[in-house]
Amino acid sequence: MHICDIFDQHPTTLSFEFFPPKTPASADLLYLAIEQLASLKPSFVSVTYGAGGSTRELTHDLVVRTQKQSGLNPIPHLTCVCHQQSDIFQILERYAAAGVGNILALGGDLPVDKPDYDRGQDAFRYAADLVSFVKKFGEQGNHPDKRGFGIGVAGFPEGHPGTPNRLLEMDHLKAKVDAGADYICTQLFFENRDFFDFCERCELAGIHVPIIAGIMPVSTTKGMKRMAELSAGSRFPASLLRALHRAQDDPQAVTQVGLQWATTQCMDLLDNDVRGIHFYTLNKSDATKQIYLRMGLNDSTPVTGI
Repeated sequence: MHICDIFDQHPTTLSFEFFPPKTPASADLLYLAIEQLASLKPSFVSVTYGAGGSTRELTHDLVVRTQKQSGLNPIPHLTCVCHQQSDIFQILERYAAAGVGNILALGGDLPVDKPDYDRGQDAFRYAADLVSFVKKFGEQGNHPDKRGFGIGVAGFPEGHPGTPNRLLEMDHLKAKVDAGADYICTQLFFENRDFFDFCERCELAGIHVPIIAGIMPVSTTKGMKRMAELSAGSRFPASLLRALHRAQDDPQAVTQVGLQWATTQCMDLLDNDVRGIHFYTLNKSDATKQIYLRMGLNDSTPVTGI
């Protein structure tokens, strides 16, 4: 289903992100998590794409299997790094043939085993260029939906790690939207004021597409440090750190602090008419289901019109 139709059907979207499993055991755990989360009736789910296309086939297989077996709307990530136009075209052709309706177009990260890789070899240096290519793919009639793929892009409420100039950062985001992006999904954040400020700056910049808030609950102190690495430096509010410090000797207490913080974030976002919330699940279902329950939702509660 095209993302524009999803937004039409869901005044507030609730969605989940998964990453491709690398072992049979992790695959079993992931598909169990997907099965459990499918009962929450997410508006869509997204599937990540490894640095430099390292999970290219795994991502494709997970997307197709999720669509066929669960009936969910999967949105695969696609990145610029280590790809030529022919690579991107082939990937888009396969997704179009499989009936996949949307793509999340990203700049992407360098693979850890190629720290000196020359980005000049890539067909696209920036996500805006990839968005333009995906848009043109649809305009040339290569997708069964006459609109082509729905296209999402990333936003950074706390600032893009590679663009310290926040004014220039907004210019880059506007370029992605002008190139054809239908919505923005943000990097994870822990302070809602950063998100609301980001939305206001988007409005001032003439960006009027839906903005979905990325949420990931802290589950362990070790995981928190890993989250900071993956997001290139998330800011943890002092009040959250203080609560985690009090609970640091009790793993269950740490998890409860993280869940409560994320739930409070989500309730505040919903109270302020957020267009959508995207949960970074880390391929697990427990935390997301707990947040749903704490928000008063359950398996039979529709996620539309929240």
